[in-house]
Amino acid sequence: MYLIGLTGSIGMGKSATANLFQEAGVPVYDADAAVHALYEKGGAAVTPIGELVPEAIIDGAVDRAILGQHVLKDAAKLKALEAIVHPLAGQSQFDFLAQAKADKAACVVLDIPLLFETGGQDFVDCVVVVSAPFEVQKQRVLAREGMSEERFHDILAKQVPDKDKRAQADFIVDSAISIEDARRQVHAILAAIKGRAGSAYEARMARFQNRENG
Repeated sequence: MYLIGLTGSIGMGKSATANLFQEAGVPVYDADAAVHALYEKGGAAVTPIGELVPEAIIDGAVDRAILGQHVLKDAAKLKALEAIVHPLAGQSQFDFLAQAKADKAACVVLDIPLLFETGGQDFVDCVVVVSAPFEVQKQRVLAREGMSEERFHDILAKQVPDKDKRAQADFIVDSAISIEDARRQVHAILAAIKGRAGSAYEARMARFQNRENG
Protein backbone atom coordinates (compact mmCIF):
# COMPACT_ATOMS: atom_id res chain seq x y z
CA MET A 1 0.00 0.00 0.00
CA TYR A 2 1.41 3.34 -1.12
CA LEU A 3 1.15 6.28 1.30
CA ILE A 4 0.70 9.79 -0.11
CA GLY A 5 1.32 12.62 2.33
CA LEU A 6 -0.85 15.61 1.38
CA THR A 7 -0.03 18.96 2.93
CA GLY A 8 -0.07 22.70 2.36
CA SER A 9 -0.11 25.91 4.33
CA ILE A 10 -3.32 27.56 5.51
CA GLY A 11 -5.56 28.74 2.68
CA MET A 12 -3.74 26.84 -0.06
CA GLY A 13 -6.66 24.59 -1.03
CA LYS A 14 -5.47 21.38 0.60
CA SER A 15 -8.92 20.24 1.74
CA ALA A 16 -10.40 20.76 -1.72
CA THR A 17 -7.51 18.76 -3.19
CA ALA A 18 -8.09 15.97 -0.66
CA ASN A 19 -11.68 15.84 -1.86
CA LEU A 20 -10.40 15.37 -5.43
CA PHE A 21 -8.31 12.38 -4.35
CA GLN A 22 -11.36 10.94 -2.59
CA GLU A 23 -13.47 11.59 -5.69
CA ALA A 24 -10.90 9.53 -7.62
CA GLY A 25 -11.50 6.59 -5.28
CA VAL A 26 -8.52 6.99 -2.97
CA PRO A 27 -9.17 6.56 0.79
CA VAL A 28 -8.31 9.83 2.58
CA TYR A 29 -7.39 10.27 6.23
CA ASP A 30 -8.33 13.80 7.31
CA ALA A 31 -6.16 14.79 10.28
CA ASP A 32 -8.23 17.93 10.95
CA ALA A 33 -11.46 15.94 11.01
CA ALA A 34 -9.87 13.46 13.42
CA VAL A 35 -8.95 16.31 15.75
CA HIS A 36 -12.45 17.81 15.43
CA ALA A 37 -13.87 14.49 16.61
CA LEU A 38 -11.56 14.56 19.62
CA TYR A 39 -12.77 18.09 20.44
CA GLU A 40 -16.48 17.36 20.15
CA LYS A 41 -18.69 16.69 23.17
CA GLY A 42 -17.64 13.33 24.56
CA GLY A 43 -14.36 13.42 22.60
CA ALA A 44 -11.25 11.99 24.23
CA ALA A 45 -9.42 15.33 24.25
CA VAL A 46 -12.10 17.41 25.99
CA THR A 47 -11.20 16.61 29.61
CA PRO A 48 -7.39 17.01 29.34
CA ILE A 49 -7.74 20.21 27.29
CA GLY A 50 -10.19 21.51 29.89
CA GLU A 51 -7.49 21.03 32.51
CA LEU A 52 -5.00 22.95 30.34
CA VAL A 53 -7.30 25.77 29.15
CA PRO A 54 -10.61 25.72 31.09
CA GLU A 55 -11.92 28.73 29.15
CA ALA A 56 -11.86 26.71 25.92
CA ILE A 57 -14.59 24.28 27.04
CA ILE A 58 -18.03 25.47 25.98
CA ASP A 59 -21.07 23.22 26.49
CA GLY A 60 -18.89 20.16 26.97
CA ALA A 61 -16.84 20.62 23.78
CA VAL A 62 -13.61 22.39 22.87
CA ASP A 63 -14.05 25.79 21.25
CA ARG A 64 -11.14 25.86 18.79
CA ALA A 65 -11.19 29.64 18.38
CA ILE A 66 -10.88 30.23 22.12
CA LEU A 67 -8.27 27.49 22.40
CA GLY A 68 -6.25 29.10 19.62
CA GLN A 69 -6.31 32.47 21.36
CA HIS A 70 -4.71 30.86 24.43
CA VAL A 71 -2.10 28.64 22.81
CA LEU A 72 -0.91 30.35 19.62
CA LYS A 73 1.19 32.88 21.53
CA ASP A 74 2.12 30.61 24.44
CA ALA A 75 4.80 28.11 23.42
CA ALA A 76 4.50 26.09 26.64
CA LYS A 77 0.73 25.69 26.33
CA LEU A 78 1.03 24.84 22.64
CA LYS A 79 3.54 22.10 23.46
CA ALA A 80 1.25 20.77 26.20
CA LEU A 81 -1.69 20.78 23.78
CA GLU A 82 0.33 18.82 21.22
CA ALA A 83 1.24 16.28 23.91
CA ILE A 84 -2.49 15.71 24.49
CA VAL A 85 -3.72 15.66 20.91
CA HIS A 86 -0.94 13.96 18.94
CA PRO A 87 -1.17 10.52 20.61
CA LEU A 88 -4.96 10.51 20.33
CA ALA A 89 -4.87 11.54 16.67
CA GLY A 90 -2.13 9.00 16.06
CA GLN A 91 -4.39 6.21 17.22
CA SER A 92 -7.14 7.25 14.79
CA GLN A 93 -4.60 7.30 11.96
CA PHE A 94 -3.33 3.85 12.96
CA ASP A 95 -6.90 2.52 12.82
CA PHE A 96 -7.49 4.13 9.41
CA LEU A 97 -4.33 2.62 7.90
CA ALA A 98 -5.02 -0.81 9.33
CA GLN A 99 -8.52 -0.77 7.82
CA ALA A 100 -7.23 0.45 4.43
CA LYS A 101 -4.65 -2.33 4.42
CA ALA A 102 -7.34 -4.90 5.25
CA ASP A 103 -9.43 -3.48 2.39
CA LYS A 104 -6.44 -3.97 0.06
CA ALA A 105 -6.29 -0.30 -0.95
CA ALA A 106 -3.54 0.30 -3.52
CA CYS A 107 -2.81 3.74 -2.08
CA VAL A 108 -4.14 6.13 0.53
CA VAL A 109 -3.84 9.84 1.18
CA LEU A 110 -2.85 11.16 4.59
CA ASP A 111 -4.17 14.74 4.65
CA ILE A 112 -1.93 16.29 7.31
CA PRO A 113 -1.61 20.10 7.55
CA LEU A 114 1.55 19.96 9.69
CA LEU A 115 3.23 17.09 7.85
CA PHE A 116 6.65 18.77 7.66
CA GLU A 117 6.35 20.44 11.06
CA THR A 118 5.93 17.03 12.73
CA GLY A 119 8.47 15.12 10.64
CA GLY A 120 5.72 13.11 8.98
CA GLN A 121 7.34 13.37 5.54
CA ASP A 122 9.74 10.60 6.63
CA PHE A 123 6.84 8.16 7.02
CA VAL A 124 5.11 8.48 3.63
CA ASP A 125 6.12 7.25 0.18
CA CYS A 126 5.66 10.62 -1.50
CA VAL A 127 4.67 14.16 -0.55
CA VAL A 128 2.09 16.25 -2.41
CA VAL A 129 2.15 19.95 -1.56
CA VAL A 130 -0.84 22.13 -2.44
CA SER A 131 0.23 25.68 -3.19
CA ALA A 132 -0.94 29.02 -4.56
CA PRO A 133 0.51 32.54 -4.80
CA PHE A 134 0.66 34.41 -1.49
CA GLU A 135 -1.97 36.99 -2.48
CA VAL A 136 -4.43 34.21 -3.35
CA GLN A 137 -3.68 32.48 -0.05
CA LYS A 138 -4.13 35.70 1.94
CA GLN A 139 -7.42 36.54 0.23
CA ARG A 140 -8.80 33.08 0.97
CA VAL A 141 -7.76 33.10 4.62
CA LEU A 142 -8.96 36.62 5.42
CA ALA A 143 -12.37 35.73 3.97
CA ARG A 144 -12.85 33.20 6.77
CA GLU A 145 -15.12 34.13 9.64
CA GLY A 146 -13.25 35.37 12.69
CA MET A 147 -9.91 35.65 10.89
CA SER A 148 -7.70 38.72 11.19
CA GLU A 149 -4.48 39.64 9.42
CA GLU A 150 -2.62 39.38 12.74
CA ARG A 151 -3.88 35.86 13.37
CA PHE A 152 -3.10 34.87 9.80
CA HIS A 153 0.53 35.91 10.25
CA ASP A 154 0.70 34.20 13.66
CA ILE A 155 -0.39 30.94 12.00
CA LEU A 156 2.07 31.37 9.13
CA ALA A 157 4.90 31.92 11.60
CA LYS A 158 4.31 28.45 13.05
CA GLN A 159 4.22 26.70 9.66
CA VAL A 160 7.09 25.70 7.41
CA PRO A 161 7.20 28.36 4.65
CA ASP A 162 5.46 27.45 1.41
CA LYS A 163 8.68 27.77 -0.62
CA ASP A 164 10.38 25.22 1.66
CA LYS A 165 7.45 22.83 1.37
CA ARG A 166 7.54 23.14 -2.41
CA ALA A 167 11.27 22.43 -2.41
CA GLN A 168 10.72 19.17 -0.53
CA ALA A 169 7.65 18.03 -2.47
CA ASP A 170 7.53 15.07 -4.83
CA PHE A 171 4.49 16.61 -6.51
CA ILE A 172 2.94 20.09 -6.36
CA VAL A 173 -0.73 20.88 -6.98
CA ASP A 174 -1.28 24.50 -8.03
CA SER A 175 -4.73 25.34 -6.67
CA ALA A 176 -4.91 28.90 -7.98
CA ILE A 177 -6.34 28.25 -11.44
CA SER A 178 -9.55 26.23 -11.12
CA ILE A 179 -10.97 23.08 -9.57
CA GLU A 180 -10.89 21.40 -12.97
CA ASP A 181 -7.21 22.17 -13.35
CA ALA A 182 -6.53 20.83 -9.84
CA ARG A 183 -8.50 17.69 -10.72
CA ARG A 184 -6.30 17.18 -13.78
CA GLN A 185 -3.19 17.52 -11.62
CA VAL A 186 -4.49 14.98 -9.10
CA HIS A 187 -5.19 12.44 -11.83
CA ALA A 188 -1.70 13.01 -13.25
CA ILE A 189 -0.20 12.26 -9.83
CA LEU A 190 -2.22 9.07 -9.49
CA ALA A 191 -1.11 8.00 -12.97
CA ALA A 192 2.53 8.69 -12.06
CA ILE A 193 2.46 6.54 -8.91
CA LYS A 194 0.31 3.74 -10.31
CA GLY A 195 1.94 0.38 -9.67
CA ARG A 196 4.57 1.74 -7.29
CA ALA A 197 5.33 -0.45 -4.29
CA GLY A 198 5.29 1.57 -1.09
CA SER A 199 7.51 0.93 1.91
CA ALA A 200 6.25 3.60 4.31
CA TYR A 201 3.23 1.71 5.66
CA GLU A 202 5.31 -0.65 7.78
CA ALA A 203 7.53 2.17 9.06
CA ARG A 204 4.56 4.35 9.97
CA MET A 205 2.73 1.56 11.78
CA ALA A 206 5.91 0.60 13.64
CA ARG A 207 6.27 4.23 14.71
CA PHE A 208 2.79 4.22 16.22
CA GLN A 209 3.44 0.93 18.00
CA ASN A 210 6.74 2.17 19.40
CA ARG A 211 5.01 5.25 20.80
CA GLU A 212 2.39 3.04 22.40
CA ASN A 213 5.02 0.80 23.95
CA GLY A 214 7.26 3.69 24.93
